[in-house]
Amino acid sequence: MDYTQFDDAALIAQIARQDRNAFEALYSRHAAQVLGVVMRLLGERSLSEDVAQEAFWRVWRLAKQFDVTRGNARAWVFSIAHHLAVDTLRKRKDGKNVELDAEDENGETRDLPDEMPEVLTQVWDKISGERVRTAIKQLPEAQQKVIELAYFNGLTHKEIASELNEALGTVHTRARLAIAKMRELLVDMGAKL
Repeated sequence: MDYTQFDDAALIAQIARQDRNAFEALYSRHAAQVLGVVMRLLGERSLSEDVAQEAFWRVWRLAKQFDVTRGNARAWVFSIAHHLAVDTLRKRKDGKNVELDAEDENGETRDLPDEMPEVLTQVWDKISGERVRTAIKQLPEAQQKVIELAYFNGLTHKEIASELNEALGTVHTRARLAIAKMRELLVDMGAKL
């Protein structure tokens, strides 16, 4: 079977059936980009490789849970990687040991962070990174900074407010305006949001 002809959703459907060849095809298709997204957040090659590996391991384990009606497959894979990277970044900031397969207080392995993907994450996952970078460059400088700190550094709005010495409301407003402007710019560039 020629898996290179399958789209991502079809590959994930095959992976849900424990098809290793489909997994290898999905991995080959997206591993470098997943590693790039994780590297931008973590900045450390070895840890980024571990996080990317864990992201694909979770894709293997969670493929049965993927619902094509709720989003596209590529976005799903990239959101798993992004959330793992942000989780890892936050644990490092808090001085906690980073354990990618950490168990919760009930001894169950957490599969995904509880938080829903932010709008920017969804936008990033739906279109190429080049379009996003182009759109970010067109934002006012203050909005650019907020988006970069939130997405590329994994900071919360509260952390951004502290970093920029700005009021939390100001950061919320800049983020909201930036996301709205980015949506408009990305639609103009042909992205389907």
